[in-house]
Amino acid sequence: MNIKPLADRVVIKRLEAEETTKGGIVLPGSAKEKPQIVEIVAVGPGGVVDGKDVIMEVEVGDRVLISKYAGTEVKMDDMEYTILRQSDILAIVD
Repeated sequence: MNIKPLADRVVIKRLEAEETTKGGIVLPGSAKEKPQIVEIVAVGPGGVVDGKDVIMEVEVGDRVLISKYAGTEVKMDDMEYTILRQSDILAIVD
């Protein structure tokens, strides 16, 4: 099943967080923070949103930095995704 976002929304997949700290301490799953650098898996078409033209500046495969609590989490086919607005993306990471 595919997710096709509407308007200025994008679908992201969180990348795996580090499991050990720089000091070598292994963190249990419950202690890990959600990663803020994510990969885009689908991009909406943009268009007119709230009376303003929105041009999509990201594309599928981009790695981006997002706000910590941005978006709505969904689970499909045993995978977790987050759907958020392009405005919740802070930067593109190279």
